[in-house]
Amino acid sequence: MKFTDGYWGMRPGVEALYPAEAYDVEPGDRSLTVYAPTQRIAHRGDTLNRSMATVRFFSPMADVIGVRITHHAGGLDRPPHFELPGAGSPDVTVRGDDDIAELTSGGLSVRVHRGDTWRVDFVADQASDERLLTSSSAKGMGFMTTPDGAHHVVEKLELNPADAVYGLGERFGPLVKNGQVVDVWNNDGGTASEQAYKNVPFYLTNAGYGVFVNHPGPVSFEVASELVSRTQFSVVGQELEYFIIHGPTPKEILRRYTALTGRPARVPAWSYGLWLSTSFTTDYDEATVTSFVDGMAEHDIPLSVFHFDCFWMREFNWCDFEWDPRTFPDPPGMLKRLKERGLKICVWINPYIAQRSPLFAEGKAKGYLVRRPDGSVWQWDMWQAGMALVDFTNPEARAWFASHLRRLMEMGVDAFKTDFGERVPTDVVWDDGADPYRMHNYYTHLYNQTVFDLLREHEGEGGAVVFARSATAGGQQFPVHWGGDCDSTFASMAESLRGGLSLAMSGFGYWSHDIGGFENTPDPAVFKRWSAFGLLSSHSRLHGSRSYRVPWAFDDEAVDVLRAFTRLKMRLMPYLSAVAREAYDGGIPTMRPMALEFAEDRATTHLDLQYMLGDRLLVAPVMSASDEVSYYVPEGTWTSLLDGSTVTGPRWVSERHGFDSLPVLVRPDTVLPVGSVDDRPDYDYADGLTLRLYEIADGHHSDLVIPDAEGSGRTTFSVERTGATITVRAEFSGREPASWRTTIAGTDTVAEAAPGTSELTLTV
Repeated sequence: MKFTDGYWGMRPGVEALYPAEAYDVEPGDRSLTVYAPTQRIAHRGDTLNRSMATVRFFSPMADVIGVRITHHAGGLDRPPHFELPGAGSPDVTVRGDDDIAELTSGGLSVRVHRGDTWRVDFVADQASDERLLTSSSAKGMGFMTTPDGAHHVVEKLELNPADAVYGLGERFGPLVKNGQVVDVWNNDGGTASEQAYKNVPFYLTNAGYGVFVNHPGPVSFEVASELVSRTQFSVVGQELEYFIIHGPTPKEILRRYTALTGRPARVPAWSYGLWLSTSFTTDYDEATVTSFVDGMAEHDIPLSVFHFDCFWMREFNWCDFEWDPRTFPDPPGMLKRLKERGLKICVWINPYIAQRSPLFAEGKAKGYLVRRPDGSVWQWDMWQAGMALVDFTNPEARAWFASHLRRLMEMGVDAFKTDFGERVPTDVVWDDGADPYRMHNYYTHLYNQTVFDLLREHEGEGGAVVFARSATAGGQQFPVHWGGDCDSTFASMAESLRGGLSLAMSGFGYWSHDIGGFENTPDPAVFKRWSAFGLLSSHSRLHGSRSYRVPWAFDDEAVDVLRAFTRLKMRLMPYLSAVAREAYDGGIPTMRPMALEFAEDRATTHLDLQYMLGDRLLVAPVMSASDEVSYYVPEGTWTSLLDGSTVTGPRWVSERHGFDSLPVLVRPDTVLPVGSVDDRPDYDYADGLTLRLYEIADGHHSDLVIPDAEGSGRTTFSVERTGATITVRAEFSGREPASWRTTIAGTDTVAEAAPGTSELTLTV
């Protein structure tokens, strides 16, 4: 929200108060509290009729400093609050003198200047090399009252000229947020506007720090937009709390942020396979479903998951969690027949209960539905006639909702598509007394958590997966998330990728999208290009709105393209399993913006039409009917995964690719594990594994850890090169593979390991 009129003035009716000095400082055992009046105090009379900011500095974990700005402290502390599982009591030091008061946590310090003007500096100390990260200076922190009488707390943190800002959830515009206005408020707005399904009040920079605004309600960000030299964020109320998270690299910022707010969970290996849906408003019954599954088998396309969208339930009944008997007369038998073919089953749900659903009367009677202030059930006719909303702040309502999903799981359902969760009203009363504006974004957290916890309870160590659309901070703990309702065009393909990369910079480890686009029917060229992109994403789903997404509905080449890239992904599962381990152990996303992986290369700062799949594979989807693609290659000699050709960077490359190809480049100095199975994602990755060595440099040493599909064991390969000799050692913590081998890319050099062999030597 903008408060100023240009640089000098205020907008009509806006009143501003800013801290003028650090008048008094109270060092605590683990905190620092500063009392900052809004005018310099020259004599006692200046303390009368004066506003004052109370600013408390503290640390919830090493290298993270919290800032709590308070005007009036007498308000009610109403839920919800973001869960911070990583918050603790780290070692901090507090010191002060006549000039500066300082609190230090790890390598991060906050310094409050006690001079004539207000200034707070955040300083990093890396190996005795001190660096100023950002500052809150004069007219930065403050209180604003708008013409409607609303009180806002605002902070403005300084940006250097080369600083780039990323994150703030799933945003479909440019990856770098500088110059943008971002309102953190979940909306069902598609993928072509400033609205987003997944809003996260967290951003990171290429300047060594990130910022997490610890406020689940609406947060307004002006990113180098109201003032081009500052990032501003504001909330309505009397208090604002935020955290400065030190890196120094973007990866380290994400590691600390996800350690604080929760790491992405491990998902089951089968979820990486190809998902096929009935689509949304298309006509389907068991015969239709069987024809799709048969068609995939006849065309030799591996299929892992079948998804039933909304109309598996009867129209106007969403949600009653009952199969429509007119189209699915024998659900247990149908699911059994599908599972006998090796498929997992997903069904669509949402948190809304239509008036026609038998669950409406039960939910109303038991108090499980959100109510208006007068005690009546909140309802409207958007989406479903007379629909109500499950009150997930009520533990009994959560258990009731989960019990109906449990019935479906006992029938054979393996996963749920947790759709919607954004249309949450603010003129309501919640069971736990939550503030309606704070609950609007947070509702999705409780919704997805309820479903994910049930799945995890059922699936155990193998991992659980939802297919979620909405989210906020902390929602990364309940994967997977998909990009929402996009059009079936190259433009929407690009906006979807930008949304996924922005979400990755917001702490989310996995991401998917509707292959071919959701709205309308894609041109065959769009479908084929999107198929390659979709199978080189962490999760891959064929889904549409009013038309089916089976490849033979487009042309024969679409079948070939989908088959080839599905089988390629299955063979990459050993690599993807290792990449996923970085997500659930360290908070580093599977799909990564180039700027995350190559932070030191300023040419990658703005790149958002290409990405890294893990840290070893560069992917540049073709998003043009002309078959042309331009992409940037960082330093070194990169090798095409598909044809073995090489390109040396740093430079821009322009190429033309047929539908069976796109730039997928292997980073130099890479040990790429490739599996022996190409028809399913869950197999023994170590058995028959090939380690492909790409441009291995002299002095190379790396350890590659490959979890098995069940998560109960792992294989560790250590690779070293000394001169012309490359030595590979294997350590097995599960069942030893029958065989494995190592090859040097671009040569005929192959070393085969017989059963029981744990070391191979190759000569370059």
